[in-house]
Amino acid sequence: MPKTYSSAGVDIRKGDALVDHIKAAARSTFNPSVLNGIGGFGALYKANFKNYRSPVLVSSVDGVGTKLVIAQMMDKHGSVGEDLVNHCVNDIAVSGAKPLYFMDYFASGKLKLGTAKSVIEGFVKACKENKCSLIGGETAEMPGFYRDNQYDLAGTIVGVVEKKEIIDGKRIRNGDVLIGIHSTGLHTNGFSLARSVLLPKFKLEEQVADLGTSIGDSLLAVHRSYLDIITQLRKRFMVHGFSHITGGGIIGNTTRIIPKGLTMSVDWTAWERPAIFSLIQKTGKVPEADMRVTFNLGIGLIAVVSKKDVDDAMQFLIRKKEQAVVLGEIVKQ
Repeated sequence: MPKTYSSAGVDIRKGDALVDHIKAAARSTFNPSVLNGIGGFGALYKANFKNYRSPVLVSSVDGVGTKLVIAQMMDKHGSVGEDLVNHCVNDIAVSGAKPLYFMDYFASGKLKLGTAKSVIEGFVKACKENKCSLIGGETAEMPGFYRDNQYDLAGTIVGVVEKKEIIDGKRIRNGDVLIGIHSTGLHTNGFSLARSVLLPKFKLEEQVADLGTSIGDSLLAVHRSYLDIITQLRKRFMVHGFSHITGGGIIGNTTRIIPKGLTMSVDWTAWERPAIFSLIQKTGKVPEADMRVTFNLGIGLIAVVSKKDVDDAMQFLIRKKEQAVVLGEIVKQ
C-alpha cells in the first residue's frame, strides 16, 4: 500500500484550514505598517520611525513552559496564547520599548483545529490589548515527536525605543527603592515544580477555599501584561530600572539590571503571597530558598526609583488600582 504524507500523520488540508483562520484573525491586529497578510514566506512590516531620532529595535523570544501541560490536561487553550504574547511584551517593555509586532511558532503531534484556533485567538486578544500586530508565524505537525494531544508554543516580539530613553539599570544608585507590582499568579514560570507538588494530591478541577477557585484555573491565571503601567510610570517618574520577574525569581531577575558594586535588600515579609504559592510550599514542603528562585511569589514587576519619588509613585499606583508594595532597597555590596 503506498505511503502518503497523510498516512504518515501530517494532514496538509487541516494546516491550510488553520492558515485560513489565522489570516482572518491576524488581520484584526494589523495597522498600516503591515504590508502583507499571513501566508507569505516572510512577513513585511514597514517601520515608521518619524517620531524617533535614534530608534533602537528591541526583541525577545520565549515560550510558556510546562504550563502547557495544565492547559492540555484541562482542554483550555486560549489563556496560554495570551500568556505568550504578554510574557514577550513584558520582556521588552522593561527596557522602555513599545511593541511593534509578534510572531508565533505552534507545533503539535496531531493538529487539532479547535485547539489551535483557541490558542491563536489568545494571541490575537493579547496583541490587540498590547497594540501590536500578529504578522506571521509557523504551524508544524510533528507526529512521532509530540504525542497526538501535545503541542508547544514559542513567540518572538519586536519593539522600538528611543536610544536615549532605554531603561537598562545604569541609573540605579545606592539608596534607590524597589516597588513591587502584583502578579496574577505563577505567570509562566515554576510549573514543573508546581505540577510535581500539586498533581499527585489534587485534581485540577478540585475547588480549594483559600484559592477561591479550582487548582487548574488558579494555575492557568493569565500572565498579565505590564506594558500600560510601565508606560505610565515612565511618563511621570524617573524610573531607574524595571525588572520582569520570571524564572529565577525576584533576586535572579532584578540582579540583572543592578550595576556592579550594588546589590538588593528584600523584605520578604512586606507583602502577602497569593494563596497558590502557600499551597505549593505547604503541600510539597518546598524549602523557602527554592520558592524564592523558582516563583515570582506574587510580584511580577519591580520598578526601581529614587527615594524621593517613592511616595508619589506609590500614590499613583494606588490611584491606578495596582496592588503595589515597597519591598526593599538598593544597597552597597
